[in-house]
Amino acid sequence: MSPMPSGECLSMDRDDRLWGYRAVGEHRYREVIGFCYDDFRPGDVFEHRPGRTLGESDNLWMAGFSMNPSPLHIDAVLEGRTVRLALVGELTYSTAPQFTAQVAEVLGPFHPRMELDMARLHFCDSVGLSALIRAQRRAQTVGGVVVLSGVHGSLARNLAVTGAGVLFDVVGPQEQPDASAPNGSEGTGGSA
Repeated sequence: MSPMPSGECLSMDRDDRLWGYRAVGEHRYREVIGFCYDDFRPGDVFEHRPGRTLGESDNLWMAGFSMNPSPLHIDAVLEGRTVRLALVGELTYSTAPQFTAQVAEVLGPFHPRMELDMARLHFCDSVGLSALIRAQRRAQTVGGVVVLSGVHGSLARNLAVTGAGVLFDVVGPQEQPDASAPNGSEGTGGSA
């Protein structure tokens, strides 16, 4: 193979044993991650190893590595006329605008049904509950509905205490909180 000018990518010729390397000098090559722009061809399929699905812990590790302090992460999936959002973290005063923006982006006449997976929502305050109610109202204006699943903890308490639970379709098993327990201490039985 003839030497290439320094810094140029080698062609992704299928017979070339050196694709994925960049010439850094005469007879010197450095492995690169990924391909150069010219290496991509329409119809190519890339299979990645180790073929592992990213989970919540990966999300938290990456948030730590990237110094992303966001206490709320939202995964969105569009399926037909349904939008599925999985909320991970906290729905509070500081994260409600992020949730509201996501709802405004995906909920509309083409996707009027929103299913919210709350199983990994760790905390929801009154402002978060207000954001959920606004999402329900927005869904109603486009002829849709908001369905909650995995309701537990502070969200279950807030829905029970305020009576806002009747505004939503709640599916799946859910925790039945003791609405009289202060701060969610499910009736620990201490005396005052």
